[in-house]
Amino acid sequence: MANVYFTSPIMKKNKKVEAVAGKRNTLLGLAEENAIKIPCECRDGECGSCLVKVTHLDGERIKGIALTDKEKNVLKSIGKLPKTEEERAAVNDLPPTYRLACQTIVTDEDLLVEFTGEPGGA
Repeated sequence: MANVYFTSPIMKKNKKVEAVAGKRNTLLGLAEENAIKIPCECRDGECGSCLVKVTHLDGERIKGIALTDKEKNVLKSIGKLPKTEEERAAVNDLPPTYRLACQTIVTDEDLLVEFTGEPGGA
């Protein structure tokens, strides 16, 4: 079980939710199950509207979650995937700071998920 903390200026207060590991839920799906409204348009990793900033709270125990080609291309096109983070993801299987909520699978690690509520602005 993981704790996922959602925070955004469009929320009345921050919200902590428990995620069941192995459920293969995305951050967007987990948010929707808990009445957290992360803006999204395509739900398929093509538009970038569900951009979130993810902070891993378990220190060095970061789970490697591969970027899909779609997600990588969108993050690069909106300037949210610096070359250093792209290389770190490819070589060390370490996730970048910014992700698309519709593409990011929740694992068994605690996360802080930040979003602004504006397209392309986590």
